[in-house]
Amino acid sequence: MIARTDLIDVLFVISPHSLLLDVAGPAEAFRLANLNRELRGLPPRFRLRFTGPAVSLRTSVGLALADLEPLPQRLESSTWVVLSGQPNAHVNHVTPAIVTTAQWLSRTLHHRLLEPDTGFRLITVCSGALLAARAGLLANRRCTTHHDMLDTLRVLARKAQVMGNRVFVVDGPVASSAGVTAGIDLALHLIALECGEALAASIAGDMVVYVRRSPRDPELSPFLGRRRHTHSAVHKVQDAISAEPEREWDMATLASIGHVTERHLQRLFIDHAGASPMQCLQTIRLERARQALEHGASVTAAAESSGFRSSLNLRRAWSKQWGGSPRDARRTDAADPRDVTHRRGP
Repeated sequence: MIARTDLIDVLFVISPHSLLLDVAGPAEAFRLANLNRELRGLPPRFRLRFTGPAVSLRTSVGLALADLEPLPQRLESSTWVVLSGQPNAHVNHVTPAIVTTAQWLSRTLHHRLLEPDTGFRLITVCSGALLAARAGLLANRRCTTHHDMLDTLRVLARKAQVMGNRVFVVDGPVASSAGVTAGIDLALHLIALECGEALAASIAGDMVVYVRRSPRDPELSPFLGRRRHTHSAVHKVQDAISAEPEREWDMATLASIGHVTERHLQRLFIDHAGASPMQCLQTIRLERARQALEHGASVTAAAESSGFRSSLNLRRAWSKQWGGSPRDARRTDAADPRDVTHRRGP
C-alpha cells in the first residue's frame, strides 16, 4: 500500500453531450479508491470536482449534469484534468462551448504539463483527446483515442504520435484512452501508480471488472479484429479458426468451410479481412499463446495449446511479430513487445 496523504484534485471537464460513462466510470473508480483507503485507515487521496462551460449540461443519454463549477481561473494545487468524450454525431461540431473550453485548457494547463516533476496530469477518455488536440496539449506526445476517431486526431494533432489499437497510452503527465470502458482501465492504472496495485485490484473487484486491461492490451482483440466486413463465407472461416486455433488447419479444409475454392478464399480474405487466412490464423494463435503465458503456462505448453506444435515454432512467430521471446510475457516486470507506455513525468 502506498500511503501518500496529499489530496489530488480530479477535475472532470464536462462538454455538451458528454458520454456519461466516460465521466461516471472513472469517477466511480476514484471514489472507490478513497473508500478502500478509508477501510485501510488511510486518508482520501482524490477530491472529485466537476466543471464545464455552463452550470448545467446535457449528457449523451439526455440526463443533465447540474451544479457544475465554472472553469477555474487557475489550477493552484496538484490537479488531474479529465476530458470526457462525445458521441460521433457531435465530435466535429466545434461549438462556442468547445472553443471556450479549449482556450481554457491551453491557458491553464499547457505550461503545467511541461514543468519537471509536475503534479498535474491530463487524462482523456475517447474523443476527449480531440479537445486536448484543439487546445494544443498533445504535441510531441504519444496518445490514442477511439478507433473511429484516430484519423481525426492525426489531423488535429499533427505533431503527436497517435497510436492505434491501444486501450490506453501514458506519456509522462498525458494519459489517453480509447474510450468508454477503457476510461475505467486507465483510471485503475493511474490509481495503481498512486495507491498501489493491491488497492487497484480491490477496486476492480468492487466494480466487477472481469479483466483489468493494461497498456499492453490492444483496443480490439485479435479474435474480433479484421471482422468489420459483411462477407458470410469469410466470417464462417474466421469463426472456425477462432473457435479452434489449435487445430491442424489447411487451406483445403478452410475453403470447404466457406464453400469456395482455395484460390477464391484467399482473394476473399485479402479483399475483406486485409490478410490471408493463414495470416489471420497466425495472429489468433499468437494471442492464444500470449494469454496462456500470462496465466503462467510454460512456453512449450502455450505453443501446444495454441496450435504451434512446438516451442520453436512459437518462438519464431513471436520474434517475427513482436521481437524478443515468448518468455517475456511470463515476466511481469518485463516490457511487453507491444507496450507503448512512455513516461517523462511522475
